[in-house]
Amino acid sequence: MQSMDNKKQHIGEEKQHIGQLFDRIAGTYDGLNHLLSLNIDRRWRRKAVKLLRPAANVLDVAIGTADLTIELLKQGKAKQITGIDLSRQMMAIGEKKAAKFGCSDKIRFDYGSAQQMPYADNSFDAVTCAYGVRNFANMDEGLKEMHRVLRTEGELMILEFSYPTRPLIRWAYDLYFSHILPFVGNLFSRDKGAYSYLNRSVKTFPYGEAFCRHLQEAGFRDIACQPLTFGITTIYRAKK
Repeated sequence: MQSMDNKKQHIGEEKQHIGQLFDRIAGTYDGLNHLLSLNIDRRWRRKAVKLLRPAANVLDVAIGTADLTIELLKQGKAKQITGIDLSRQMMAIGEKKAAKFGCSDKIRFDYGSAQQMPYADNSFDAVTCAYGVRNFANMDEGLKEMHRVLRTEGELMILEFSYPTRPLIRWAYDLYFSHILPFVGNLFSRDKGAYSYLNRSVKTFPYGEAFCRHLQEAGFRDIACQPLTFGITTIYRAKK
């Protein structure tokens, strides 16, 4: 049986090519997310955005197909949004989605790494990230970069998967992520490996209080975490 250290090493190697991984599944990513979550992922985003204060200039890290970005605009929580991601194909879908909703002029898509963002210190009123932090090749470096580009008193909001603690929920969660998700992902995208990675990345991610300690070490304060839907996902909020 593969040890946790070996699993983390394997995950680390996959994260070095994370942009290519998401490029491969970009075309089916949104549809499968909504289908397999029974649209609960939309509700999670709405709830997370609702907690934010309105901000003029927002950075959405790992913007992907722009679901969180568009929700920020729908709720009037941002006037202008800059998004950064390592998957050009995911962002291409996000650009089409922004055009469909008539908000292309309010969103800028930048190709780049969360660990080396091309923005000046104290550039943004708020920084957001939905389901992207666990994909950083170096999570702590990414969090420090978020802190660097955020203005003093600015707000951070991260939405990320977590691992349920209740035995029955955890059993169902493992069954879903280990078997159902890779099978259906392979059926629709012909890329079982990418969806197997999603399962492994969740299991090795330091969720809850452990992740809050990483936020503190990155320089954030007033840190809070709010588990949703039996702990399947968690909202993290903090300030600079």
